[in-house]
Amino acid sequence: MTTARAARLMIATTLCAGLAACGGAGDNSKADHHEADMRPELRRSTIWDLFNNDENPNYSVAVNKYLWNASLEVLDFLPVQAVDPFTGVITTGYGTPPGGGRSYRATIKISDPALDARSLKLSLQGAGGSAIAPGTVRAVEDAILTRARQLRLQDGRL
Repeated sequence: MTTARAARLMIATTLCAGLAACGGAGDNSKADHHEADMRPELRRSTIWDLFNNDENPNYSVAVNKYLWNASLEVLDFLPVQAVDPFTGVITTGYGTPPGGGRSYRATIKISDPALDARSLKLSLQGAGGSAIAPGTVRAVEDAILTRARQLRLQDGRL
């Protein structure tokens, strides 16, 4: 047997095996299929379940409300350009902080419903695209986290 013929035979065998794996049982009785039964232990999942978005967006927001409100309060001197509470992104325009001489803009991303420092991502940019000192970014993050904790305590939910 030549190498080319062996390769063709192997490809044909693989294709046939793949095609056979795609086939169903052929019997459409409910005894074999549990699709009508929605109990989790009987319901089959497929790769296509990854692409289904059955969650109601009104109930599946993954943003911590205390971090969200604290971000808006701490950075209230910046004009808000865009907010998306479903992705947790707040984008601001340029503004000058009280008592400061330099203007900034910020992008805040709240990525988790937990009141945690890992849930908050802050990006500051100076006018003209200039870099901001890491200490300044950390100070603003700390102010947001402190205010978020205060809001949570005021709300009475510990």
